[in-house]
Amino acid sequence: MVDEKNWFDDVAFPALLRAARTTYGSAIRTAASREGFDDLPRNGSYVIGAIVRSGAPLSRVIKDLGVSKQAAGQLVDTLVARGYLDRSVDSQDRRRLTISLTERGQAAAMVIRRAVERLDADLVGHVGPEFVAHTRATLASLIEHDPST
Repeated sequence: MVDEKNWFDDVAFPALLRAARTTYGSAIRTAASREGFDDLPRNGSYVIGAIVRSGAPLSRVIKDLGVSKQAAGQLVDTLVARGYLDRSVDSQDRRRLTISLTERGQAAAMVIRRAVERLDADLVGHVGPEFVAHTRATLASLIEHDPST
């Protein structure tokens, strides 16, 4: 008996990860555009999602995004200018800025979350919950074993 190869058997993990990220990005951009958030900049959904998910300080979100401080600053400036984020001086430390979601940012976050949940549900329907759980565990292990940390 000959084992059939899957199309993805010889594709490098980084290429698979990039393509999978693109699938999620497309789903998010399509949903956001459909709901009137067609001006959401590249990586804007990541910043909005990170703020909603963890309330992480902006410095942590920027570090996790993996872009230069200048690029991150431009992204935040764009999100503020387009009404997704509000930037204010920290009342405890006037040298720091506080970033929060505006109502528009909160609405965009809900659209982003629903798009991800729909794609996640489709994925579970296609491969089953066990494979999704294994994939999550594999990706978490890969993240935890980052040689640069």
